[in-house]
Amino acid sequence: MSEPTGAARRRGPFKVGDQVQLTDPKGRHYTFTLEAGKNFHTHKGSFPHDELIGAPEGSVVRTTGNVAYLALRPLLPDYVLSMPRGAAVVYPKDAGQILAFADIFPGARVVEAGVGSGSLSSFLLRAIGDQGMLHSYERRADFAEIAQANVERYFGGPHPAWQLTVGDLQDNLSDTDVDRVILDMLAPWECLEAVSKALVPGGILCCYVATTTQLARTVESIREIGCFNEPTSWETMIRNWHIEGLAVRPDHRMIGHTGFLLTARRLADGVEPPMRRRRPAKGAYGEDYSGPNADAGTGR
Repeated sequence: MSEPTGAARRRGPFKVGDQVQLTDPKGRHYTFTLEAGKNFHTHKGSFPHDELIGAPEGSVVRTTGNVAYLALRPLLPDYVLSMPRGAAVVYPKDAGQILAFADIFPGARVVEAGVGSGSLSSFLLRAIGDQGMLHSYERRADFAEIAQANVERYFGGPHPAWQLTVGDLQDNLSDTDVDRVILDMLAPWECLEAVSKALVPGGILCCYVATTTQLARTVESIREIGCFNEPTSWETMIRNWHIEGLAVRPDHRMIGHTGFLLTARRLADGVEPPMRRRRPAKGAYGEDYSGPNADAGTGR
């Protein structure tokens, strides 16, 4: 039985072509690709790549300036934060939430719109495995090119489960019997009709948006289309802690708002979503509001 794509690059001694992440005494990271005969240079001196080739992961190397660097393979969260960017990346904290709450499973058939720099694509491909299917759509050819290079660099070549299409999802989506759809785009509501036709009953739609206005319009549009259950929306924030003897306190900086996530599940054909038991309060929709649920809470 052959190993899953990319697995051989995650274990064993360092080899030519491996990505290496160096950590200096101050905790700063430097990522590079091992090449025979090359040298790695810093302002604290240099050392030859050959010193790491064949060495076990977790080795320590010293530069000509006698500064020690810890050498490890970058984890996927490290890799996506250091890789070349076209568009902004989906941060690991959000990618982890998507994998968990969109219930991405091995062998899943997934459609993704808004590839950006390939961060989320890499997480999704590792979760679905070689037997799954990820069809990614990206409007901009330059972003798609960067994303493809980043994904292939991480996995060591093309991934057998990945198909990348340049174009709008709503105009090009031909996939059927899709288990999960992930929309990372400015106007996900424009794709809801196409997505609802592609998703299997019980399938999950997950949207990643940046602003409250996008979030509100997406939720209301999902309610209006009438073939999903009530959406759930949230955001996550991460705060590290400093621990040094008796000095135990939160760090001064944290990863705050990066985006909102929402999920909704596709209902069976011909089924109407159950009525919400909690009605919107009067005034939840202003007098000049004319979007979905315009009559809610107004007495009209």
